[in-house]
Amino acid sequence: MFGKKTEGVSMSMDKVDTILGAGTEFDGKIKAAGILRIEGKVEGEIESTGDVIITESGVVNADIKARHAVIAGAYSGNVLLEGKMEIRATGKVMGDIKVASLVIEDGGLLEGKCEMQNKAFDKSLKLVKNEQKAVN
Repeated sequence: MFGKKTEGVSMSMDKVDTILGAGTEFDGKIKAAGILRIEGKVEGEIESTGDVIITESGVVNADIKARHAVIAGAYSGNVLLEGKMEIRATGKVMGDIKVASLVIEDGGLLEGKCEMQNKAFDKSLKLVKNEQKAVN
């Protein structure tokens, strides 16, 4: 009768391609395809053709370039996403972000500059000059 409401970026654990587990630390550049789930610590740079998930235990100090990202842990760096960023209630983001869309749950934190980019919106956006003529 009632369908399941799907909101946000759908990323299931079944489809995760790479996991950096809790208690694991990585320093350097990660290049990934598919979904990358970070439960440990990462320093450096992350580039993915897929999605990046930083769990509650995840601590990341790196620039990220990816499709979508979900932040539930601590993140510091600059983000460039083709799609959506979700900052969960436990998520803390320190840095500048450039995304197509943004969701911040109650309790989530974003401290930095946010630039929204949506190519589809830009194409349909028209500048309308508001000229009002005096009515005699």
